[in-house]
Amino acid sequence: MRAGLKRSLGWVEAGLYLGGLGLLAAFALALLEGERLREAGIDAFHAAPDLSLWDAQRIRAYESSLAVEAAPPLAVLNIGRLGIEVPVYDGADDFNLNRGVARIAGTAAVDAAGNLGIAGHRDGFFRALKDVEIGDRIELLTGQGARNYSVSSIDIVDPQDVGVLAPTEATTVTLVTCYPFYYVGQAPKRYIVKAIAEHSLDVH
Repeated sequence: MRAGLKRSLGWVEAGLYLGGLGLLAAFALALLEGERLREAGIDAFHAAPDLSLWDAQRIRAYESSLAVEAAPPLAVLNIGRLGIEVPVYDGADDFNLNRGVARIAGTAAVDAAGNLGIAGHRDGFFRALKDVEIGDRIELLTGQGARNYSVSSIDIVDPQDVGVLAPTEATTVTLVTCYPFYYVGQAPKRYIVKAIAEHSLDVH
């Protein structure tokens, strides 16, 4: 009986050991993915974006943000035709919007299904959205890999129209910026670009 008990305990110990190794491996993989995304975000962050369309005050705010150590991005947003490549940070506060674009609180996570809202300044990283067209491809690089979206609609709404950020069945990214793009002062409207994940288009 003692021999059987020892064998059973041996199997338990071996199982715990293997399980521990598995957890360590998963943790190491998560660290590697996080580091890959961090480096991608830093590359985009320091890639000397084209500032030719930017407002002078926005350029100064962006340059000041570069000197501050802060949390890494959640993702990197790329719209190749428009020359937009920008890190996506968590939370649309002033600091995050000066150094990139930002996930809007309460919307879907960057790797999840649903409606992911991303805000950016009209006089900074999202200035080039003025030239976006239906069918343009948007790429979102996250720790889980790259996900491609296709622009499905472009709308101009009132700031109170939060329905544009409502949950969706299809995997969606909703880009939000102020409008008109060259308005002097606080712009009265919001420019909304919706894009559907390409795998969602295949399903539907």
